[in-house]
Amino acid sequence: MENKLEHLKEYLKGLGSVAVAFSSGVDSTFLLKAAQEALGDKVIAVTASSCSFPKRELEEAKTFCEKEGIRHITVESEELEIEGFCQNPTNRCYICKKELFEKIWDIATKEGLNAVAEGSNMDDNGDYRPGLQAVAELGVKSPLRHSELYKADIRALSKDLGLPTWEKQSFACLSSRFVYGETITKEKLGMVDKAEQLLLDMGFHQVRVRIHGTIARIEILPEEFPKLVEETKRNLITKSFKEYGFTYVTMDLTGYRTGSMNETLNSDL
Repeated sequence: MENKLEHLKEYLKGLGSVAVAFSSGVDSTFLLKAAQEALGDKVIAVTASSCSFPKRELEEAKTFCEKEGIRHITVESEELEIEGFCQNPTNRCYICKKELFEKIWDIATKEGLNAVAEGSNMDDNGDYRPGLQAVAELGVKSPLRHSELYKADIRALSKDLGLPTWEKQSFACLSSRFVYGETITKEKLGMVDKAEQLLLDMGFHQVRVRIHGTIARIEILPEEFPKLVEETKRNLITKSFKEYGFTYVTMDLTGYRTGSMNETLNSDL
């Protein structure tokens, strides 16, 4: 695994300078730290601020960069204003990523940087990821995939590097909680954000609140099912979710998994 880390750093050195798309998640935090070690002050972090990106994640991004002495730029990326995004088509992620990476490339060009990099890993090759089409079209680098790093590798190496994200829950933008074809609104994004924050504050480790109209479908780790259905917690969750705007509150018996909204897509996508 150490060989993969060294390979990653050599690849990053070869870029000369880079703007890293930084979400404060497990993958992009590791990539940013590796880029700093490889390139020093020839790396900047760029984070998109939008209503589909929780404020807690933005604050964590700012805090990390301040602590590590990495220059950090925040760019407004309001997906709801992009034509076609709100209708939540199956290529929603492509529409969003294309706009985001175009903005990051603009920043990189102004800063005189050679490359833009993002944090997808080898596990992302096995799911429906239309955002990777935008990565390819715009010439964005994917150093973690280039170095054949999987999520488990990244967590282990992050722990070795002392990064606080090594055991952080996996996160994807809040728009991924909507059924394809269901209109995405600022109000509903806020409902999902507050619902997931409540569950995190209650100590659940990996959560998704999927939204189906005004029905909430909670995904948590199966080993935490008993905790969710404890009477006190169950009543608090139900009461709070209804205050947020949900009509019904349900639990997915399969439990948490990435990309569960993709299960409705044709297998040939």
